Amino acid sequence: MKTTTQSPNKERAVRVLNGWPMLPLELLLILGGPALLIWSLAAGVQHQNQPYWLWFVAAILMIIVGIVALFGFFTLQPNEARVLVLFGEYRGTVRRSGFHWGNPFYTNGQSMAMQFQAAAAAAKTGEKGAHAPTKKTSRMKISLRARNFNGDKLKVNDKRGNPIEIAAVVVWRVEDTAQAMFDVDDYENYVTVQSESAVRHLASQYAYDHGEENETTLRSGMDEVSQALTHELQERLNKAGVIVEEARLTHLAYAPEIAQAMLRRQQAEAVIAARQKIVHGAVSMVDMALKELAEKHVVALDDERRAAMVSNLMVVLCGEAEVHPVVNTGTLYS
Repeated sequence: MKTTTQSPNKERAVRVLNGWPMLPLELLLILGGPALLIWSLAAGVQHQNQPYWLWFVAAILMIIVGIVALFGFFTLQPNEARVLVLFGEYRGTVRRSGFHWGNPFYTNGQSMAMQFQAAAAAAKTGEKGAHAPTKKTSRMKISLRARNFNGDKLKVNDKRGNPIEIAAVVVWRVEDTAQAMFDVDDYENYVTVQSESAVRHLASQYAYDHGEENETTLRSGMDEVSQALTHELQERLNKAGVIVEEARLTHLAYAPEIAQAMLRRQQAEAVIAARQKIVHGAVSMVDMALKELAEKHVVALDDERRAAMVSNLMVVLCGEAEVHPVVNTGTLYS
């Protein structure tokens, strides 16, 4: 079976006429056409009992041209572009901001397919999981500003199969307007779907926490995970002419059904780590005390008394409750 690959479109920057010099000419057509029409009728009837047909036709043409030429004016704000499409053929993209005039027959709105899809999406807004219709700008305009996509919380399984909740924010902008308009059906919805897909795939590649030695996890390696997410998103969105500025996780937690169990596990690990540190410190202090007593010849202890001293010191240093010592008022061995 032979398959064909679609060649990506490439943006071509073009320039159109400045709108300000065209404005007086447009006013001349709009105001001069009716005036000439009235004069051709009045003067013609007065002098030859019929209109001046030549001037009458010229006035009609001026009115028609003036009305049609009105649709050629358009404005662009900073970081905004307009894609020029003439009878289905891509003619280029205007990126310069200001007041412009172009061919009035350039496509000025959504295609019929886009309008049908927007109407179908609007009809499904009451259904569960339906996406709201994407807002489209008129006259084939595309915003080049940076945009935020704040993803919803997704329930996925991490590398170890634990269910987790994860969400991310993606900062993106349109780089190639031709690819955004013609290589994908709806570039804004394309970014939404591919971002969610990339987050799901990323979560399955890393463990939530407690990874092996030198293993990157979702909790401990936020910078590495963010770089991996940005790289994967850029590969997915290249087809739509979109540049990913930044991608970071905004929410990361265990799923509710295992959250309590994982919390108890974390608490147990914290208690064990604290106990280990306490015991290590207590042993060091007992060893230091015995060495100091022996070196300074404060008291000579046999093995039995040394063991009793070690036991008492360990109880005092490792016990959680406050210790009340018992003072021996007799002799050392009584």
